[in-house]
Amino acid sequence: QVQLVESGGDLVQPGGSLRLSCVRSGRNINTLAMAWYRQAPGNQRELVATITNIGTTNYADSVKGRFTISRDNAKNTLYLQMNSLKPEDTAVYCCSALLVGGARYWGQGTQVTVYS
Repeated sequence: QVQLVESGGDLVQPGGSLRLSCVRSGRNINTLAMAWYRQAPGNQRELVATITNIGTTNYADSVKGRFTISRDNAKNTLYLQMNSLKPEDTAVYCCSALLVGGARYWGQGTQVTVYS
């Protein structure tokens, strides 16, 4: 079993910044990639950003240039730096780990609300 716990969600005004964290614990299985997803009420879950085990990153067009995904392997932590936040970024943000062997794990999520 792998556990993922997110933190860092908050209320923020448009133009503000937040940094989300996702701490991984449990079985030490090699990770192929980790990702941040988000889901707003009434919307489907959306892939926000991914980072592979070799550090390759990809972003949804809607967040390119504003969000940065990174990781600290020594701390087993995944980050999402979010700048220039917009009301449409409001959602529950979840981290996900894709492990060698194909198993995928999810965190419970952290709420980000961008309000005017």
